[in-house]
Amino acid sequence: MKKIYSLNEASKIVTQQIITKFDSTVDIAICLGIDTKIPNQFIRGTVNLPYGTGKNIRVLALIPKDREKEIKNSGADFIGLNQFINKIKNGWLKFDVIVTIPSVMIKLGELGKILGPRGLMPNPKTGTVTQNPNRSIREIKSGKIEFKMDKYGIIHTAIGKVSFGFEKIKKNILELINVLNKLKPPTSKGVFIKKIYISSTMGPSISVNTQDL
Repeated sequence: MKKIYSLNEASKIVTQQIITKFDSTVDIAICLGIDTKIPNQFIRGTVNLPYGTGKNIRVLALIPKDREKEIKNSGADFIGLNQFINKIKNGWLKFDVIVTIPSVMIKLGELGKILGPRGLMPNPKTGTVTQNPNRSIREIKSGKIEFKMDKYGIIHTAIGKVSFGFEKIKKNILELINVLNKLKPPTSKGVFIKKIYISSTMGPSISVNTQDL
């Protein structure tokens, strides 16, 4: 039987096992006790990780010319509108997140087949369609990430880097768990967070004791 570790132990193991020559990403998989066939039990949200993911998130701000000035110092990697829409149509996808405002969404409808399957379409529920793009971009750059369950009811996401050390990894995980618990659907019965596994790039999967959380 595979050993189950406390969160403290698991965080130490995953950050102390040096598998690669580069700074490995620490990933988490959380198996939820929900019925994936019930629409109102679909879990999706955002979390502001205290220490971020360690990854440079490339933000594309699709903003009209008259509002570009307000986000000039937001940290966005690309700012513009029509020229970037045309670039995306031609296959350009060198970004991780799009932030835009409600009035621009009508222009993005034609990009649905490109952005949708890749999970890149902006969404008001995740704060990427907002009247305050400056704040949203700053939050994303400082560690805000989006997560959603797959068809098996599992949340997969990066939670940091091995170089963070176990305390930072542990605190990032605890914040994600805290947010998930708040999103538990009223119709979900029984154990909500059933299993948790963490691993580093190319490293073994480590089972975390959910009773500790």
